[in-house]
This record gives sequence, structure tokens and C-alpha cells, in this order.
Amino acid sequence: MYQIKDKEKIFIYTGPDGSGRKTVAKMVATAFDMETVLSYTTRSPRHYEKNGEDYHFVNEATFKHMQDQQEFLESVEIDGFRYGIREQDIVNAFQNHDLVYLTLNPEGTEKLKKMYGERVMRFFIYADRDTVIKRQKDREDNEADIERHMTHYDETMAYKNNCEHAFENYDSPQISFKISELIESFLDRGFFVTDY
Repeated sequence: MYQIKDKEKIFIYTGPDGSGRKTVAKMVATAFDMETVLSYTTRSPRHYEKNGEDYHFVNEATFKHMQDQQEFLESVEIDGFRYGIREQDIVNAFQNHDLVYLTLNPEGTEKLKKMYGERVMRFFIYADRDTVIKRQKDREDNEADIERHMTHYDETMAYKNNCEHAFENYDSPQISFKISELIESFLDRGFFVTDY
């Protein structure tokens, strides 16, 4: 497993599908020299997603080959689709950046937290059930996908208290600003701030 060096930190955004975690993550990354690491997945891209920008979309055989080669740091299966983080991608991201961010489901988030401990800061981004459904409809997800996402809503929300920080995303720029301030103060002091 890759050994994270002194200044290297991983920030993970998690939360329900439709919470705006990716939007927030991208906004925060522009305030810092932060590199993203994308997951590999066997699911098909949604109409607004691009390969190499949102995920690395691969077929089942490719994913299995990568798994057999032990390329993944962690992998999970959700609703029959596989998702994985390639260790080499984290290593590559850290070659030019001290700060790396990922957008993951709670399972993936928990696995990386267990591996890297205090080097990982988790941001739980959420919105109420109706808002999440509305956002998924606004981005034109199909009904079957929305229904599938919502079957995980309560289970995902239950992970909120495990994370170092949680933000209700009623306004992405506002939440991004708050998270940026938090990261700024954390980097200045060099240790994690917890608000328990």
C-alpha cells in the first residue's frame, strides 16, 4: 500500500446521490492545488457524464482483469455495478500535488479511512430526500436510476456521523466556501479540526 508522506492529504466527499458532492468538490479544488482521483466503474455513463472526467468507465472483463492484477486499492459492488480506486492513480496524483480528493460512496470512503487514518478527512454532503430527488430529475436521470439511488438514501445518511464534517448542501458555492475555509485553517495548523 502507498505510504502517504508528511504533507500529503486525502479529502473525500461522500453523501447521497444528488447531494451535489461532486460539484462542491470541484469548486473547493479550484481554491487549492488539488488533484482528483477518479473511480473505475462497470456502469454505463449517464448522459451528462464523460469518461475520464467523471469516472473511468470500463467493461466487466477489464475491471476483473484489473482486480486480478491487484490494481485496486479498494473495490465495492453496488446494485450489480463495480467501483474501484486504482492505487497507481493515487500515487500519480501525489507526484505533483500534496492534496488529493475523491468523491466516493460510504463503503469506499470507509475503506480508505481505515487504510490511511488521519491522513483522510471526510466531508459528508447531503440534502433532504425531496431536494435530492429534484436534483436527480433536474439532471434528467431516468426514473429507474432515481428509484435505485433512493433505496440507498437512509443507509447513506446513516454514515453522516462517522465523518469528520457534515454539510447540508442548500447552496453549493456557500458550502464550498465553508469547506475551503475549514481546509485552509486545517492546513495552517497541520492537524485535523473536529467539531464534535
